[in-house]
Amino acid sequence: MPAFIEKRSIRYPFYGLLGITVVLLIVLSIYNWIIGLAGLLVIGIPLYYMFEIDRRQRKEMEEYISTLSYRVKKVGEEALMEMPIGIMLINEEYFIDWANPFLSSYFDEDTLLGRSLYDVADSLVPLIKQEVETEIITLHSRKFRVIHKPEERLLYFFDVTEQTKIEKMYHDERTVIAIIFLDNYDELTQGMDDQMRGSINNMVTSTLNRWAQDNGIFLKRISSERFIAVFSEGILNSLEKAKFSVLDEVREMTSKQNVSFTLSIGVGAGTASLPELGVLAQSSLDLALGRGGDQVAIKQPNGKVKFFGGKTNPVEKRTRVRARVISHALKDLITASDKVIIMGHRNPDMDSIGSAIGIHKVAQMNQKDAYIVINPLEIDGAVQRLMEEIRHQEELFSHFIGPEEALEISTDKTLLVVVDTHKPALVIEERLLNKIDHVVVIDHHRRGEEFIDNPVLVYMEPYASSTSELVTEFLEYQPKRGKIEMIEATALLAGIVVDTKSFTLRTGARTFDAASYLRGQGADTILVQKFLKESIDIYIKRAKLIESVEFYYDGIAIAKGDEIETFDQVIIAQAADTLLTMDGVSASFVISKRNEEMVGISARSLGNVNVQIIMESLSGGGHLTNAATQLSGITVEEAEKQLKLAIEDYLEGGNK
Repeated sequence: MPAFIEKRSIRYPFYGLLGITVVLLIVLSIYNWIIGLAGLLVIGIPLYYMFEIDRRQRKEMEEYISTLSYRVKKVGEEALMEMPIGIMLINEEYFIDWANPFLSSYFDEDTLLGRSLYDVADSLVPLIKQEVETEIITLHSRKFRVIHKPEERLLYFFDVTEQTKIEKMYHDERTVIAIIFLDNYDELTQGMDDQMRGSINNMVTSTLNRWAQDNGIFLKRISSERFIAVFSEGILNSLEKAKFSVLDEVREMTSKQNVSFTLSIGVGAGTASLPELGVLAQSSLDLALGRGGDQVAIKQPNGKVKFFGGKTNPVEKRTRVRARVISHALKDLITASDKVIIMGHRNPDMDSIGSAIGIHKVAQMNQKDAYIVINPLEIDGAVQRLMEEIRHQEELFSHFIGPEEALEISTDKTLLVVVDTHKPALVIEERLLNKIDHVVVIDHHRRGEEFIDNPVLVYMEPYASSTSELVTEFLEYQPKRGKIEMIEATALLAGIVVDTKSFTLRTGARTFDAASYLRGQGADTILVQKFLKESIDIYIKRAKLIESVEFYYDGIAIAKGDEIETFDQVIIAQAADTLLTMDGVSASFVISKRNEEMVGISARSLGNVNVQIIMESLSGGGHLTNAATQLSGITVEEAEKQLKLAIEDYLEGGNK
């Protein structure tokens, strides 16, 4: 505060005191005018002096305020016009009303006034329409953080080009750890002589070393079948753009030598912590192997996972050792529990029910009570006919219970076995997963991102035709207490028949071994066919879907239902299966409404097209030859557009 303002504020009390003195002198002059006049003269001279000073100070204050106001106004104008922040005012029709010189300098136009945003900066229009508060956009090769004030129709632009460059440099230079695994090294080299084994080793090692050198990667072999690689996120981005071509190089190179080596790579990225990167890399490798190998899984701390490769069918194992070990481990878990609860996925198919019945038999062989969870409202078709047959077997039928009863009878010592799925969102009753601590997962699907938390035992074999095949192998290594009943063997065989499309798809030598074992235990093939019969109405509905087929690419057929008609998932899947049997079809996709809010897509392939990757890009999953997805809140036409874009992306990525 200026000094004259402070003095004036102090003087105001003095004026009050002086006024009182004058009044007293006037009163005194009434009684003695000489004394009163003299007093007034004495007071008047200083009073005049004070008023004169006050007038001058008031004038100085007015001049000061006037000068300050001018300076503030001038500074504001200069800041508005000269500060390194872009400012733009627009009208309701997206025309520019005003822009400051700093922002105008980034555009080639002489003036921005009156120009449409669609012409000079169309990337701003979505931001304004959606009333986004702040976002980073690119204008003329520069990065700007734009702050939007909708009420004033005002935009602020902060140039963050250098900042984004530094951020990109930081992210590109962050460390990435990868673990490279030779999927089937032990199996393939077991019967080789030293010379052949050495030749294959040198071939694979030189290929990986060349790939590492070309891409600036540190690579170290840490065991006969495992390598560790260290590189940066910038290099990782380049490898992603190339779709990790080293997978194809190794597979094609070794196939010329009449062997079939494949790689699985687990990558940890997205954090600066080296221990955490190592954990992510191992977790990614487990995920890649759980999906059948021959692929790359990239896992980040936020849980997101990217997949590359997976173009070949999983290789069937040549030994039953793993099946025997898992069977014995399952036996130990069952004997340590008070009871066993078995649960498959919602809307169960023959494989889900058949494998559940098989696990029920395993529990019986170990003299433990077992119960199969089923929701009667979610079964139809073949499963309904199977349940009608089981109804005649009182001993078995009495062990089928509903979800609520399962929750009531479960205890701290109960063992929960989940079959034919590994995703919590797909099980019949998710609350059982939260209540029961001891959970076993047995599945033949390729592992997805979503997985049941902390299972005590996991047996996932993507090479297997079905979960029923896996469970059948368990039966062979269990105590021989009681004979497998005909209906139990038949249910397991029906699960294998359905998932292999009558032994035509995903069928290996172990599949026929399992079927032979079940047939020897009394499985009735005629009864299987009875379960799998379908009605004329379903046949007609399926034919209606197939009638709409069109070829999108050579060998890729797409069929779709009407917007106003809904189809059951089973019919959609059967239509895709039927299309695959047609001449000239190597991959089939069927799209249809499931209900008012959901569209289902079923995909099938003979193996040349990896439909799993295509469906995963649409939030689905499955196998290389058998996959599906469900999309909410869209029409059939919109689903078809998304599917075609996914197919194009797959084909353009070199995955043909």
